[in-house]
Amino acid sequence: MSNKICITGASRGIGLAIAAAFAGEGWELYLICKENLKAMEEAAESWKQEYGTDAACFAVDIADAAAYEAFLKELPAMDVLINNAGISFVGLLQDMELSDWQRVMDTNLTSVFLSCKYLLPGMLSRGGGRIINISSVWGEHGASMESAYSASKGAVNALTRALAKETATGNVQINAIACGLIDTSMNAHLSKNEIQSLIGEIPANRIGRPEEVAALCLQLASAPEYLTGQVIALDGGWTV
Repeated sequence: MSNKICITGASRGIGLAIAAAFAGEGWELYLICKENLKAMEEAAESWKQEYGTDAACFAVDIADAAAYEAFLKELPAMDVLINNAGISFVGLLQDMELSDWQRVMDTNLTSVFLSCKYLLPGMLSRGGGRIINISSVWGEHGASMESAYSASKGAVNALTRALAKETATGNVQINAIACGLIDTSMNAHLSKNEIQSLIGEIPANRIGRPEEVAALCLQLASAPEYLTGQVIALDGGWTV
């Protein structure tokens, strides 16, 4: 029987790379996206052909708490949960509407709470599991013009640390990956010059790849059980 993994935001970028990595290792995938269902299904079919991996694909707005709760209640017990879905709002705080703030928080933070709330019991009853939250270096350091995003990721980091203490005796390890500058569509608002300027601040002298985040997720899924409650920076030495 293959291990089961649930991944949010799995239709592109980091989430798609994570799904591909676990598909290649023979995991049974439960993939969630908001609206790119066709692209996710096409990827899942390619993995089926290449690896023989089974993947169930779902379009769910995880920012809609009622809809997401109803969905989670129908999922089977998982061995690993990866909370990856996230959005940002780029602009001055005083230019944000309350609805903008709430959308960021519902997507980036409340969805993590709901995923954990409904999938933790299955892990605990089966004797263990892993939860990996995809966070950001801005959750630790803050980003100008991205106050809501920074606040949401800072809360995800705090939730990771606190919840790990609750679940350690149940053999459920919870860690977060604080991503630095990764080559995804979330950085599309940055100009080429802005990207180059940021790269100049990174000791590794390059932008990170989604596949590198995926590789770390694979490692955390099989890491020693004593590793829990950690927020691991994957940023090329940017914030050291």
